Amino acid sequence: QVQLVESGGGLVQPGGSLRLSCAASGITFRIYRMGWYRQAPGNQRELVATIFSSGSTNYGDFVKGRFTISRDNAKSTAYLQMNSLKPEDTAVYYCNAVDPLSQRQLWGQGTQVTVSS
Repeated sequence: QVQLVESGGGLVQPGGSLRLSCAASGITFRIYRMGWYRQAPGNQRELVATIFSSGSTNYGDFVKGRFTISRDNAKSTAYLQMNSLKPEDTAVYYCNAVDPLSQRQLWGQGTQVTVSS
């Protein structure tokens, strides 16, 4: 079964940290481009970070060194380490996987991140 399952979201105080995980199954994980997107109420979904099969990464401008995307091909899992969280980081975070050959996209169900005191 092809699926992406996110975990690690929750409630955190401003300045705190969270680590999101995205476990993939049913795909050749090591070749996929993995990414994290987020969507806050009333806003469009926006790119947070991507990591290619080579390990190279891209980040949204708002990240400003606070987040780190990584992957463990042996575990078919992608991660998003988020530090120095701000209230404006509150959103549903979605994992995304893109097949580099067909450009087929897969999405996870999302995990809620709430930054509030």
